[in-house]
Amino acid sequence: MSASKKIVENSNRLRYVRALERFHKSIISYLSNTKELTNEGFSKKIENALKVLKRVESIDLYKGDLQDLQKLVAKIISYKDTQREIDEIRDEILYSSNQLDKNKNARRYKKDKHINSKYDEWE
Repeated sequence: MSASKKIVENSNRLRYVRALERFHKSIISYLSNTKELTNEGFSKKIENALKVLKRVESIDLYKGDLQDLQKLVAKIISYKDTQREIDEIRDEILYSSNQLDKNKNARRYKKDKHINSKYDEWE
């Protein structure tokens, strides 16, 4: 039995998304937990994380959160050989990552107590 084209495309997209998330998580973990950050160590960490990302082919993503993740990963890669201070780079990447998480969580958790129509029948 051969897999249909749609199943293959879906599994390739899933692999790519997981590779992006793995890259993002490893860089954020490195920036958050390393006490002595250096530009050389940061560049080396990006090169190691890129090995996983290069194994899967890039695919066009259409969901907003995933596009934002893809842009953040591209931004992180662009900082690899820059001459900027590592503290500036860390602050920008962590800020962007927090904004991405904030956008994801904003849709996930909605408080019903702020919706007035829910309590109209009580009056």
